[in-house]
Amino acid sequence: MEPFFDFAGNFWWLIFPLSGLFGGWARSWSKASERRHRRRVELYQLRNRAAEVEHASRSQIRHLMDSHDSVNRRWLDYELDVGKLIDFPVMTDVREPLTVAFLRAKRLADSLRPDAPENITTAAGLAEYREAVHSYELAFDVAEREARRIKDGNFTGPERERLATARKLLRIASDAAATPAERQTAYKRARRELDGLIVLPDATLAALEAKIAGMIDVGRMPGLPG
Repeated sequence: MEPFFDFAGNFWWLIFPLSGLFGGWARSWSKASERRHRRRVELYQLRNRAAEVEHASRSQIRHLMDSHDSVNRRWLDYELDVGKLIDFPVMTDVREPLTVAFLRAKRLADSLRPDAPENITTAAGLAEYREAVHSYELAFDVAEREARRIKDGNFTGPERERLATARKLLRIASDAAATPAERQTAYKRARRELDGLIVLPDATLAALEAKIAGMIDVGRMPGLPG
């Protein structure tokens, strides 16, 4: 230790610049450490905000998908009920601008609908789907109100009589008490009455024919009158 004390005794004046050097280094280290801590805090906050935004976005997408489903169910009520389409024929009349607008809005919303909320990954994608769903809701509301206002008012007297006849025939075609032959005949006559008046969607015809076919099959079961 004696050489050290000799050195310290001879070069005691170095204490002041060295202390300044070490002090500056300590301050630099402290500032760097503070900056690192601040960056970690900012990164943590950014991640939390990103997670909150993602959760909010998925919640919005789920809500939009629910709204989309709700309008689809309202349209399905018409598609699967031929009687309802006869009562409100404007809903399938592609000569009506409001009907065309609703069907176009439906196609767009359906094309943008994600399989799952996480499949929409950008704000632009969310905004596009939101606008499509809102447009679909509005277009359907407007078309439905117009259809209920007009009812069969766009048809002539003889055409309204054909619609009324078709309603009666379809009731027979869907009547479990009627024989299979009666149901089949009534269905064919109803189709003829509607021909040229109302274009029934494929889903409507498929649902009606499946219902009639099911009744006919039941009517042919052993032990039951056919």
